[in-house]
Amino acid sequence: MNPIDELRAARPAHLGDTPVDERTRAAELSYAMSQPRSARRKRRTVRPVWGFSLVGAAAAATAVAVVVSGTGGTTPRAPDAAPATLTSSTPNSATPKVKLSARDILLTAAAKAARQPGGTGAYWHTVSVQRTLFVADGADYLVMDQQRNEGWTPSATGGDQWGSTKPLGARPATAADEEAWKQAGSPAKISVKVPGKLGALTLSTSPQKTSISHSPLVDGDKVFWLGRNVTMKDLRGLPSDPAKLKAWLLRSYKGHSTESSSDPMPADTWLFTVSVGLITDMPVTPQVRGAAFRMLADLDTVDVIENVTDAEGRQGTAVAVKSHTKYSGVVETRLIFDQATGRGLANESVLVKPDGVQSAFEPGTVWSSQAVLEAGWTDRKPSS
Repeated sequence: MNPIDELRAARPAHLGDTPVDERTRAAELSYAMSQPRSARRKRRTVRPVWGFSLVGAAAAATAVAVVVSGTGGTTPRAPDAAPATLTSSTPNSATPKVKLSARDILLTAAAKAARQPGGTGAYWHTVSVQRTLFVADGADYLVMDQQRNEGWTPSATGGDQWGSTKPLGARPATAADEEAWKQAGSPAKISVKVPGKLGALTLSTSPQKTSISHSPLVDGDKVFWLGRNVTMKDLRGLPSDPAKLKAWLLRSYKGHSTESSSDPMPADTWLFTVSVGLITDMPVTPQVRGAAFRMLADLDTVDVIENVTDAEGRQGTAVAVKSHTKYSGVVETRLIFDQATGRGLANESVLVKPDGVQSAFEPGTVWSSQAVLEAGWTDRKPSS
């Protein structure tokens, strides 16, 4: 059985045959996989296709991670009334540098995002790279698996969602891991541990062929999961007022996480989790994207981290929220964006205090990462 089939066979029942959105699963994936199915909600959930083919959706559900260092310190969210402070590099500097509060950074990004061009097309098209960090089975080194994913979601009802997956190959995560891999004989196939009851998975160090697949929209019109199944019309009609947008989203909040009804989750954390895609790669209007930033700026639990480098080497700013999970310990979920344009770059999950199935990782490990390379409208139909 190949890796895709192995994961598909172990896939939680409530996901049916639809793809899993990494934006809402990344921080929770490992402990969600280790839960007994009787504790899960039974629902038919629509997740966007981006980033992986329908054939490889189960494999993509575990994909996303790389160890990243030097992301800078956390900047606590300043009180609403706190003014920006002025500093300068020299006493006689003619142009003093403005030091913005966390809230001001998000509001500035909101204004930039709202001014980005809109548009329409036959398909909403995205390209992303997902990375997953694994522990080698029977060995003391880490392995990073990565794949390039592309997705097309039709703007009209009754069409098919398309997706493609290009496995880029697994490799040791760091120089020290590479040395340990070499001492193990530099295997071309690496057996890695998978959280929960899945046992081991075999990864190839060589790139594989691209696979392309497609499937009809659920109910003929459902394209995304945003706390509930939504249509393209729902997304295009979201309110551009942050308070109204928050109220619209919270109508789907039931007091627990996005993956399990037995795992309580505060409203702000849930709201952050489901709204990340509004900024990174959902087909909403620029005004709604700006409203999402403004909504996040009003959350008391949100921090802003400056000078963050994503897995693609792009520098940005992150808005982040910490949560305690039952099976992974304390996890910080980050949304990285370009402060100059308000464009979403990536989302990642950082293990702040690893525990349970993630106890083998060091604190600060970026366990999961999805870098968005493209997100926009196109009239080009994908080829099978």
